[in-house]
Amino acid sequence: MNATISRVLGAITTSSKGTVITAGGLIIGALAAGWLLKLEVLWAVLMGASALVSGLPITAKALRSLGNRHVGIELLVSLAMIGAILIQEYWEAAAVTFLFNLGGYLEARTMARTRRVIRELIEIAPSKAILLKNGEQISVPLEEIQVNDILIVKPGGRVPVDGEVKSGSSSVNESAITGEPLPVLKQTGDSVFAGTQNENGVLTLRATGIGEDTTLARIIHRVEEAQEAKAPAQRFMERFARWYTPLIIGLSGVIYLVTRDPSFALTVLVIGCPGALVISTPVSIVAGIGGAARQGILMKGGTHLETSGKIDAVALDKTGTLTLGDPRVERIVSLQKDDGISPDMVLFYAAIAESASEHPIAGRIVKTAEKQGPVPPPTSAEAVAGKGIKAAWQEKNILVGSRRFMEESGINIDQEDVGAADIGSGETMVFVALDDRLVGLIGVADPVRSHAKEAVARMRSSGVKRIVMLTGDNRRTAQAVARQVGITEVHAELLPEEKLAHIRALQEEGFTTAMVGDGINDAPALASADVGIAMGDGGTDIAMETADIALMRNDLTVVAQAIERSRGTLRNIRQNIALAIITVTGLLIGVLSGNVHMAGGMLIHEASVMLVILNGMRLLRPAD
Repeated sequence: MNATISRVLGAITTSSKGTVITAGGLIIGALAAGWLLKLEVLWAVLMGASALVSGLPITAKALRSLGNRHVGIELLVSLAMIGAILIQEYWEAAAVTFLFNLGGYLEARTMARTRRVIRELIEIAPSKAILLKNGEQISVPLEEIQVNDILIVKPGGRVPVDGEVKSGSSSVNESAITGEPLPVLKQTGDSVFAGTQNENGVLTLRATGIGEDTTLARIIHRVEEAQEAKAPAQRFMERFARWYTPLIIGLSGVIYLVTRDPSFALTVLVIGCPGALVISTPVSIVAGIGGAARQGILMKGGTHLETSGKIDAVALDKTGTLTLGDPRVERIVSLQKDDGISPDMVLFYAAIAESASEHPIAGRIVKTAEKQGPVPPPTSAEAVAGKGIKAAWQEKNILVGSRRFMEESGINIDQEDVGAADIGSGETMVFVALDDRLVGLIGVADPVRSHAKEAVARMRSSGVKRIVMLTGDNRRTAQAVARQVGITEVHAELLPEEKLAHIRALQEEGFTTAMVGDGINDAPALASADVGIAMGDGGTDIAMETADIALMRNDLTVVAQAIERSRGTLRNIRQNIALAIITVTGLLIGVLSGNVHMAGGMLIHEASVMLVILNGMRLLRPAD
């Protein structure tokens, strides 16, 4: 029985376009019967019918809330409708319920529009892929594709899975994933995302991510989570509505006891509804997250959106964040030539150890060595975060990493030999030791991102007071990069826990701090910062999962855009709250002074709801 009642209540609490149209039509019919035909009975019947059509869903929802010990604003409207019908004020009963339903319908439409971002993302993924099998091209459902399958993507087609280009070249439009409107040239070795548009060439791919393990699927999952997560301001407004509603009901009761005027008491009851106030924050948060997603800025939820609007200190990792994360081996120096160790051997041994590492520099050293021949895997390897890697191969012990790593491992470093190696100031110096003896150095240069200097300047202009570089790289390289991008505060040669300590120090000084990074060694700092921001498709999975904001475009200026968008959302929330409070306060003063009546007040009330909705929708527009 209870289940039946619950289903009935559930069915009639659904605010729908049909309810609004039916109730509105009955009101128009009633006005025609009263004003044109002078049929007062028909006027009252039609107005009462309109009130019931609109009021039943509202009353049902109020009863469900009461059953859950929650007093919502629907109870205010329901009591006002019932009271108005009892004193035969049918027009007021119809107007109150119709306008309340109309506001709910418009709010639902706005929310649906913001969630259209998710539907658009889902719809861009193709349902089929062209599988290359035994030299034949076979069209198969996407569910049948496995990792490492070879696929063909023809001009005009969409990329079905995350993959690596094996052959061919083409311009690919990645705007749906990264927000970058210009197509990107993809050729052998490049990564491509599921859902992106292949524009003009034939690409042969190897599938690297399928199903839920694609970048597109992760974006959809993150946006869905973000829009469900409530911001502190949103939770506060819901708590406010819980005590405000009983207060207005009590005030209305007192007014009736004092004045014995039911119409006056009902007007206070209805006009006091905080509808615009309750929706002021969720409308802005959902629209702000949806608009950011369109620009390739994925926020985990309203809490992080709100906190991002208060950022006044930013810590930046160097490799992969300020630099491209695509280092090049510039020089290889042997320090033991007399013992027959050539530069090629230094590179070979370094590559064996680095093949077990995920660091961008490690990958480049391995690729450089592979040009000379195959690189065997190490017998065993152990990465030491922020320092380097230890490996064993054919009874030889190999150490590759920083000077600090060598010193802590007991390797003797001859400063005169290192100085004579002539490694450039902008190059990262990688030390290579074999069987406890330093045998060589590798100079690796990682170009600075083209927009890094502009991005740092834009962060400052958007209100960030302090910008620091936190890097595990050597001080000389770090300072060379910092000079190029305009950063004056540099902390170099840091371990992951030392980056974390610098983040906490900034927080203790009172800064709301963002950490921007992309690597495993950034994960602790990303997690501890008030806002962790992970950079683009070059970022490691752990960095992307740990961060509060993920940037799908490898463009550092997007960090400033994310901060500016968050600040804009906070301004939008404040504007909405101010508008709602001013409207309700003004209307209550008008009612108590006898200058505002129920129908007119309700009209102004609902107009304020619509203004709040329209103001929130502005956040869906793309930012500059």
